[in-house]
Amino acid sequence: MTSPLGAFSITRKWPARHPDRLQLYSLPTPNGVKVSIMLEETGLPYEAHRVSFDTQDQLSPEFLSLNPNNKIPAILDPHGPGGKPLALWESGAILVYLAGKTGQLLPQDAAARFETLQWVMFQMGGIGPMFGQLGFFHKFAGKDIEDKRPLERYVGESARLLGVLDSHLQGRAWVMGDGYSIADIAIFPWVRNLVGFYGAGELVQFDRFANVQRVLDAFVARPAVQRGLAIPAAAG
Repeated sequence: MTSPLGAFSITRKWPARHPDRLQLYSLPTPNGVKVSIMLEETGLPYEAHRVSFDTQDQLSPEFLSLNPNNKIPAILDPHGPGGKPLALWESGAILVYLAGKTGQLLPQDAAARFETLQWVMFQMGGIGPMFGQLGFFHKFAGKDIEDKRPLERYVGESARLLGVLDSHLQGRAWVMGDGYSIADIAIFPWVRNLVGFYGAGELVQFDRFANVQRVLDAFVARPAVQRGLAIPAAAG
């Protein structure tokens, strides 16, 4: 019987060894690990494929056939809605989809559900872009720009967003209170990246945000998070 994934050209570059499983195309970046962590938390069977930026895999015709925006992560679910394959990109959309598919990590109560989505959008529209720009101007090519106003702009806005999050987390175990959710999975990989890989903790005075640090520590301590942070594994 022919696999339904055979109709997708991305499988010619990244053949599916387990075509009955959800296919993940990603890298362990803040956006990429959102999905691998979610998959590890839910226990949904999947197969991970590494999209190497070193060889510009994200610009290959095969990858662009799945995600024309040439960004990771992306998924191909052979068992999508109505039993038909579903190709999906944008990490926030994938989190919501997987929560709906598994019935996990997104409250069933309508009000709590929308509040959770609010915090996912807070990450997508604020934390991700602002922290990413701070990383560019502090760690990467932007650090060579003599005009320091862009860096100062993103440091200030990143610190403001951390303040919003810190105030919200006062007296809460997780973003939504006692219940761990896709809001935490969306937000905390970016916080970890800001103070870790970007090395910007001192710039934003991260020590001021004790609640954020507390929840970040709890997030990173989760076994599923530890596994998801290393997926897809490095080649070789």
